[in-house]
Amino acid sequence: MSPDLLQLHEGALFIGDAHYSPKNPGLLPFLKAIASGEIETPQLILMGDIFDQLIGGISYTLERNAEAVALIDEIALKIDVIYLEGNHDFQLASVLKNTHVFTIAEQPLRCQYADKEVLLAHGDLGLGWGYGLYTYLIRKRPILRLLRVIDSFTDHSIVHSIDRHNAKKEDCDQFDGFESYTKRRLASTDLSSSTYYIDGHYHQNRIFDIEGCTYINLAAFSCNQRYFQLQLSNNQKLLKEVTFSKES
Repeated sequence: MSPDLLQLHEGALFIGDAHYSPKNPGLLPFLKAIASGEIETPQLILMGDIFDQLIGGISYTLERNAEAVALIDEIALKIDVIYLEGNHDFQLASVLKNTHVFTIAEQPLRCQYADKEVLLAHGDLGLGWGYGLYTYLIRKRPILRLLRVIDSFTDHSIVHSIDRHNAKKEDCDQFDGFESYTKRRLASTDLSSSTYYIDGHYHQNRIFDIEGCTYINLAAFSCNQRYFQLQLSNNQKLLKEVTFSKES
């Protein structure tokens, strides 16, 4: 196995799809618990869509998420923090200066845990050329500059419009046919050397086999504030599910 693979550490915490926003601030107490040492971990893996809208280059999204962004970078001064960009949060390398940020083009990210290879991705991969073109264009600096100008001169109409759209979605819905859909979506992904493939995006909290590779889709933190802790898989699941409580 390549020594260049990113190393995952025993006890690492995985959190996906927190969809943090001013109206959904549940992520803040969790980050504060890690920053204070109340929750101990050697590594924090943020699996994308941690924010409902955080886009490098769109200053308004940075302003209203400033407290959570500062907490993540504070944590990253103490422990290893990995951030896989999602479809709600991208162009973050200049925003999260102490954090290891991986773009959609760098996913799935190949990692090593003990003697096993683990693939990590936000989850919005393999969705066809149309979506691929969209994700490429929306991350281009000229387009982001144009969107920033339009948003600024229209009293943030673009950001607020996206807010209204996001508010209509239900984070805890069950996806009927998810297993067959996922197997089609990942049909062209090379899983031959990987023991696990972990992603989020779909919020399904499901585990199943894809050609000998264990596929894990994480539950959304925004749905019941669940996160996951990496553990040795001696007759156990690779990830232990934990529900965060402010009182815990």
